[in-house]
Amino acid sequence: MSEAFFHLEGVAFAVGGREILRPLTLDLAPGRIVALVGPNGSCKSTLMKLLARQQPPTAGRIACMGRDLGAWNGRAFARAVAYMPQFTPAADGMTVAELARLGRFPWHGPFGRFGAADAARVAEALAETGLDAFSDRRVDTLSGGERQRAWLAMLLAQDPRCLLLDEPTSALDIAHQVEVLKLVRGLGRSRGIGAVVVLHDVNMAARFADEIVALKDGRLIARGTPAAIMTPDTLAEIYGIPIGVLPHPESGEPIGYVRGP
Repeated sequence: MSEAFFHLEGVAFAVGGREILRPLTLDLAPGRIVALVGPNGSCKSTLMKLLARQQPPTAGRIACMGRDLGAWNGRAFARAVAYMPQFTPAADGMTVAELARLGRFPWHGPFGRFGAADAARVAEALAETGLDAFSDRRVDTLSGGERQRAWLAMLLAQDPRCLLLDEPTSALDIAHQVEVLKLVRGLGRSRGIGAVVVLHDVNMAARFADEIVALKDGRLIARGTPAAIMTPDTLAEIYGIPIGVLPHPESGEPIGYVRGP
């Protein structure tokens, strides 16, 4: 088995002396799509911020590619890991191409020259996200799904080994949810990069992820393949309500549904 991309050992996080993320030991393999699921308040976004170095854990250790997170240089870490927060910052007046170009910052810094290699990476990112024709459009004029693809283009221009995506589909309709998650999965396959994705819809997680990690009340409650997680007992344990499972009429993959009136 290959070395874990992220290794967490006894990782916890406390606010005001109250531990909200309980000690967590977990390995996340490279090159896989991992979905983080669980009820609201289960600390999914907190865990993502810890992985992204947005805040340090109050206990335990996190390593990326065998090195403690604190030992990474900021730009070197950004070359390995690209993070999209739950609420992306405003990009008023910025074009899609200009946003994507920001992804090259870790490679040449604020005063470095934007060269041919950088331009090629940006063009590749725009092509992979289907935004070639949108390069001169302002980001603030795009639809929700298009904006998410623009931010993905910026992350891809970083040329990372792993994407951290915190609820990338939360404000999208079902068609755009599928579009974004198909894109993430396809990029994972074509580029060989992994992704950790926070999702609310466990059926979407089961459809697009290689592995599901479920949190509840700040604790790891279940992890495994979609088939292993998508059982009535496991889903009821995660969400605290009766959930049935039936096979998809076309693919045969398990689909969860809330039971009862």
